[in-house]
Amino acid sequence: MANPTQQDKAAPVDDGAIQKALAEYEKNQRTYLEELKKLVRIPSVSFEGFDKQQVRKSGEATCDLLRRIGLDNVQLLEMPGAHPYAYGEWLKAPGRPTLLLYAHHDVQPAGDEEKWATKPFEPVEKDGRLWGRGAADDKAGILVHVAAIQSWLKSAGSLPVNVKIIIEGEEEAGSGSLGDFLRKHRKMLQADAIVLTDTGNFETGLPSITTALRGIVVVNVEVKALKQPVHSGMWGGPVPDAAMALSKILSRLVNDDGSIAIPGIYDKVKPLSDSERKSIKALPSDEKLFRKQAGMLEGVDLLGGRHPWEMNWRQPSIAVNAIQASSRKDARNIIVDSAWARIGIRTVPDMDPKDVERRLTEALQKDPPWGVKVEVHKEGAGSWWYTSSDAPAFKAAIKALREGYGTEPVTIGCGGSIPFVDPFSKELGGAPALLIGVEDPYTNAHSENESLHLGDFVKATKSAIRLYAELVRVGGST
Repeated sequence: MANPTQQDKAAPVDDGAIQKALAEYEKNQRTYLEELKKLVRIPSVSFEGFDKQQVRKSGEATCDLLRRIGLDNVQLLEMPGAHPYAYGEWLKAPGRPTLLLYAHHDVQPAGDEEKWATKPFEPVEKDGRLWGRGAADDKAGILVHVAAIQSWLKSAGSLPVNVKIIIEGEEEAGSGSLGDFLRKHRKMLQADAIVLTDTGNFETGLPSITTALRGIVVVNVEVKALKQPVHSGMWGGPVPDAAMALSKILSRLVNDDGSIAIPGIYDKVKPLSDSERKSIKALPSDEKLFRKQAGMLEGVDLLGGRHPWEMNWRQPSIAVNAIQASSRKDARNIIVDSAWARIGIRTVPDMDPKDVERRLTEALQKDPPWGVKVEVHKEGAGSWWYTSSDAPAFKAAIKALREGYGTEPVTIGCGGSIPFVDPFSKELGGAPALLIGVEDPYTNAHSENESLHLGDFVKATKSAIRLYAELVRVGGST
């Protein structure tokens, strides 16, 4: 058989074959929803302290599903000390592009179960959505791939492209082993394009391709002034307050408009292109909707002076994630001996995470108020990710999404960080990465009452079916 990744000219897939695959999917929509429910019922929480056997059970169930739809070489792949990956492939289309499909089968903890309207691991259909932990993030991603693959295999007996599918088991816990995993299996995972189904649409019914992710730099700072807390009446006045000192330090990190006041922090920020700026302005959103979706209180200012989505996707931001000096529960009339805070800076193209970490550390330690002792501990620095949408694979994806959803797709950024994207981009030779998902602004991923919009679940699958054909139509070069 010819090398499945070779870029020979391949005959395009005719519309009749696409329609047959779509019709096959229509007949089996209910089956795929039931398969999704089976996976949601497995509490595959990958965090430390939860049952690791449930994550293994989830990986095994995913492998079973991949075998049942007709994939070859299905196996549970393992790394030392990590949750298992599920893998399968179909490589019987010589001369056609090879597509690497990604999703993850692990989930976040349920959180406060009393805040759930349904049981987190018992999927429930209600109001056009499927409710349950992992229903959207990211077990729906698995079923989008599975349904698209099987619809082609059952209707045509083959796929328009070669596919490899990898379903990770530790994404929610930070993808700690992913880099080593990709290096170990680089040859097996080589592909001409990657589809990573773990992102969201800008709005329900609006198909979106994510082309930029922010990175994150996190440090912990502790300010110390005393050997132990002291009575605020007996010692207050001459004795410095560590909490007040920390407050002064933190206040120096931002300007009045909310921008970061650390010198040089914006020096390497990649400016938006004219097309990117135009794309943001064309989004069906305004400040009023942004404020509503963010849950901002009336009268609270939006910061930055730019379009809120430009601020969120392509400008760095700083946040005090947590702060402690004694506690609300134990509050009493004392001067605290120490105060602590966790601080995160979201980074954007082309910032250097290590440079940001250094500048933040220096800003926290510079000129400590009243001579207090300042200790900074680095927690981590994850990189941002950015891709151009000029590659033919993006043109194929845009056409597939347009036809699958019945509306024009948009390219968007993401203010958060997705750990798995950068390793895929670096380790697999720069193959174009398409970030396409089924979440929406109302999914509540990671929070209580997570849900999947069932209409978008169907449209995402129809788009995936079309994408396989469109990748052949744009030519071998993805």
